[in-house]
Parts: sequence; C-alpha cells; structure tokens
Amino acid sequence: MTLANYVNTFGQDLLRRYGERVHKLAINAGFTCPNRDGTKGRGGCTFCNNVSFSPNAQRPPRITTQLALGREVLAKRTGAKRFIAYFQAYTNTYADIAHLMNLYEEALALPDVVGLSVGTRPDCISGDVLELLSSYQQQGYEVWIELGLQSSFDTTLAAIHRGHSFADYQRAVHIIQSYNIPICTHLIVGLPNESRDHALESLQRVIELGVQGLKLHPLHVVKHTILAKQWRTGLYQALDFNDYLNIAADMIERTPLSVVYHRVTATAAMDVLLTPLWCHKKWLVLNGVEQVLRDRGTQQGAIL
Repeated sequence: MTLANYVNTFGQDLLRRYGERVHKLAINAGFTCPNRDGTKGRGGCTFCNNVSFSPNAQRPPRITTQLALGREVLAKRTGAKRFIAYFQAYTNTYADIAHLMNLYEEALALPDVVGLSVGTRPDCISGDVLELLSSYQQQGYEVWIELGLQSSFDTTLAAIHRGHSFADYQRAVHIIQSYNIPICTHLIVGLPNESRDHALESLQRVIELGVQGLKLHPLHVVKHTILAKQWRTGLYQALDFNDYLNIAADMIERTPLSVVYHRVTATAAMDVLLTPLWCHKKWLVLNGVEQVLRDRGTQQGAIL
C-alpha cells in the first residue's frame, strides 16, 4: 500500500522536483526554548519530556557527525543520496544570528545536503533569521520553516502551557510569507478537551492563512511530563487508534492538493512511551490512514 496514492506527501513532492529520493535528516543542535529557560516559562509544554534525555541529547555531537550517522542509515534503507538537514529539537531559531549562521552553514557545507528545514515557535521569528534563511533560498537551497502551532484554540494552548497564542502564530505566518519562505505547520490531534471538530477547525484556520505544508501528530504520553501525571490521575484519556485514523483522514480530505503533508503521524520510543502504545508503530498508523481513505474511496482535497 502507498499513502502517496491518496496524499500529497513530502517524499513524493521531493521526488518529483529533484528526480530522486531526498530525505530529511533530523538534527539536535543543542537549542533550548523560551518555554523552558524561564523567558516564557519553565518545564515546557505539558507533553514535553523534561527529564529522560540521554547525555548526547544535552551535549549533542557535531552537526556533521549527526548527518553522517543519519546518512549511513538512510542510504542503506532507501538508497537516498541527497538530504535536507532538519533542525528538529526544541526551538531552532532561538539564538543570536551569528550562532545560527554557523550551525546552518555547517550543515549546508556538505555536498549532499540540498537544504534546511528549521523547526521553531511562532514567538521566535525575527527579520534577521528570515533574511538569513531567505539568503540560502536565493542560493538555490531548499528551505522550510516548521512552525509548531498544535492548536488554533487559545484555551487549549494555555492548558498545554504552550506560552504563545494563535494571534502569535498568525503574525509569524504573515512575516514569514513576506520573505516567500514556505511554512510547514504542526498540528496535534487528541489534545486535552479537544474533539474532531477542534482538529478540523484548526486545520481550516491554518489553511486559510496559506501555508504550504502540514504535519499531523497524534498526542502521545511520555514519561516525566505533566501530561503523564494528568493521564495517571484520570485527567487525560489517550486517543483511540481508530479515532485518530478517521480524524486524520477527515483532515486530509479537507486539505487542498497544493498543500504538502510532511507527516501524518509521529512516534515515540517504547522506553519512554506510556500511552497510546500504537504510537510506537509508525507503519501501522500510516497503513491505517491509507486504508481508511481507500475504504472511503476518497483522497486529499476531496472535501473542500
């Protein structure tokens, strides 16, 4: 089964544009977050794991080392020879511009790296960073900003301790668009006190702003988080597998074909995952979403 038969996936989009497989390689560049260091808050979002990090997570290897390790794994598994450096961990625009430039350019210096994907928050976007990223784009590199929103509802954002509002996200989108840098927005399904209707409304609000990419995540509970305490005391109930499949399919159907899905699920390692355990099985979820779309006889953009 192939999800790309029903969804405009990032992998297939890259294949069409580059004529060969291009894969993201995730990087931990040692950033923190204003919601962890005391600027906005401490401890991060309620679903953020604050304790069970390996020593390498706190003192990660050099970017070139991480890329070399990731390249070796993906080359064996997929045969890919070109890569996008994905600055993933925490807030990857949250530093002075000279430091950011050094990190980004360490990755871009590798001949098989065709661009950057930079994960960040709506309240950590500045003109200096956008000018820098735009300069790479003008040199011919692939550049994406991955903007963590999770929900468009301020009550939810406050409940999960995000430390920003939907208005912050709207402002960030508008300034990024002024630099013509494509945006991939992250949305989480299954947030506390949110239903299918909330997920669909957040999707619609994001699409109306004109983003080019989306990532969907099922909310999973991991050790050493506020959410884990809420789950243990019955304040949070984990998302049902079939509910996620159907909500994800509903969202895909309502997404224009021009929008690229960078991801339709997320996983966690079993040594930290508490619930739902199906979040450990990436292909079970991907195949499940595809099966729902197949059974419905539908695809991305079918309901607009």
